[in-house]
Amino acid sequence: MFIMRKVNVREAVGLILGQDLTKIVPGEFKGVKFKKGYIIKEEDIDELLKMGKEYVYIAEMDEPYVHENDGASVLASAISGEGIELTNPAEGKVNLIASFSGVLKINLDALNEMNSIGDLMVSTLHRNTFVEKGKKVASAKIIPLIISEEKIGKIKETEEKHGKIIEIKPISKKNVGILITGNEVFYKRIEDRFAPVLKQKMEYWGCPIVDLQYSPDDIDVISSRINEIIANGAEILIVTGGMAVDPDDVTMASIAKAGCEIESYGSPVLPGAVFLVAYKDNIPVIGLPACGMYHKATVFDILFPRFLAGERVTRKDIVELAHGGLCMECNECHYPICPFGKA
Repeated sequence: MFIMRKVNVREAVGLILGQDLTKIVPGEFKGVKFKKGYIIKEEDIDELLKMGKEYVYIAEMDEPYVHENDGASVLASAISGEGIELTNPAEGKVNLIASFSGVLKINLDALNEMNSIGDLMVSTLHRNTFVEKGKKVASAKIIPLIISEEKIGKIKETEEKHGKIIEIKPISKKNVGILITGNEVFYKRIEDRFAPVLKQKMEYWGCPIVDLQYSPDDIDVISSRINEIIANGAEILIVTGGMAVDPDDVTMASIAKAGCEIESYGSPVLPGAVFLVAYKDNIPVIGLPACGMYHKATVFDILFPRFLAGERVTRKDIVELAHGGLCMECNECHYPICPFGKA
């Protein structure tokens, strides 16, 4: 149990201060000189006496304990995996910083279990989001001034059980192929609006476009060009158009005929319901619906960083996007600084 004990200041060296101590110098200074949780040092005694403090209140527990800063260091180390740097502890808190850009991965079950221990907290950004190098992705804090060694033991047990809770998966610049389908674009009846959008997105991610082709709504032609673009070095293939359910929408059938394994058709995300993920061996083939031309952010933007991180996106991954998958349709889009696609 946490207790406060009154101690003569001359006997307080090495003990934990249980109160803020204010220093006042008229006309010069008024404020906290020693903060609650501070470990008193020999050189502090004269200053405390000058402040009129013959006695101070010390924070103790009636069982073995660890100071908040030491506990925060243990906690932060226990949860931090690849791609995480730690700040120095201060006031019982350590921040977790991304040491490189990538996709933030969090073990939610382990996070909940860690936060159930008591007298501590771990707060994070949303999992599966792209974070840039230097971004604060989580904070680990010991809530009281001191924490029991028993709870420190539970922190370590949780780490042993689950492994590291928070990590960054690095992304890499992959060669991208684009196949734009549709008679109206192929025969130049309308202007292609997909290619400029995708070129801009690939430029942002630093991904070179190794092949850009057009195809009419013909299953044989589309399937042939899928395989041709992959043969030309595409590590990710984006196929646009013909993803709906009209009789003349043949893109999904063409992807299947090209020998791709369809992982998922449809997503619980708006915009992006008519979205397809397939694989030709280990190469992602992404079926992108028309919403990708008009909306700044769709299901494609949520998932694309995970493809760059080398993940094999599954049907289960897509189903889990339902929570947070509804765009708020703001007058001005601020994605990714919004709840869209975050759970």
